[in-house]
Amino acid sequence: MDRPPPARMDGAASWGADERLPLRHAVALGAIQGPTELLPVSSSGHLAIVPAMLGWRYRELDPEIRKSFEVALHAGGALALLIGLREEVEDYLRSFGRHNLATLSISFAPAAIVALRFERTIEQRLGEPTPVAIALLAGSIAMAIADGRPEERGRNDADVADALVIGIAQAFALAPGISRNGATLTAARWRRFKRTDANVISRQIALPVIVGATILKGARLATRTLPEGVGTAMAAGAGAAFASTLVSMRLIAMLERSRSLRPYAVYRAGLAAAALIALRRRSRQSARPKHGRPAANPAVRERTVGHIPVQ
Repeated sequence: MDRPPPARMDGAASWGADERLPLRHAVALGAIQGPTELLPVSSSGHLAIVPAMLGWRYRELDPEIRKSFEVALHAGGALALLIGLREEVEDYLRSFGRHNLATLSISFAPAAIVALRFERTIEQRLGEPTPVAIALLAGSIAMAIADGRPEERGRNDADVADALVIGIAQAFALAPGISRNGATLTAARWRRFKRTDANVISRQIALPVIVGATILKGARLATRTLPEGVGTAMAAGAGAAFASTLVSMRLIAMLERSRSLRPYAVYRAGLAAAALIALRRRSRQSARPKHGRPAANPAVRERTVGHIPVQ
């Protein structure tokens, strides 16, 4: 009888790493990362829900390895964003002043404080597919309500109070499925910013957070020893995320031309509903006894002598 290879010291079994994250799945998730990062539909939500709906073994990965892979995807996407938005970034940096520093700091602070204290707890309790689907649905409702607010303000009207509200929204976005882009857009629209200006504000506030978080988590990733096969999958996923983000840059213009955020809210709600249905179906199938035999009651153990059950 063949024995399974021993587990590695880093907490993941090397024999199963490539099966849990095959190259084709890594590339597919990287391809999903680009458009879902640019649109307010939650890239983290898709990374949790899509594999679960398709029955992939992605959730069986060691949580630290899975988190490292997602950092690699964000790194690929962040690099593509810096390249694709280089002119906007350059204009922003040229006009950067004390007011920008104050608003950026205030908008960054809530998410940073919550992340330092509760990031691991949030990932453990809210990172499973079902809570993520519920977060997608909740975010869609908030987005639809906020988008009904009047469009009265421009980006130059942003003040400290706006930065604080958007910062609190970014803190909520630490929960997978909420979407950083969606949360900041929702907050900006709630503060009655015009949709086009809300998109610019969202990018200017979110991009430094994305890049900073990617650098910090990437530094942590560099100190880890990865199971055999996972490094290749991470590189492929990051490359796919980079390419899909660059290819999807036109989605930013489409989002700014949108007369309403409600189509994105409808998409999020539809994905959440489909995910909850699929997850419930899979749960029933896994609970169903094999070969049509009734499930054994753990409270009653039986042994059989001939054809007579003896309790």
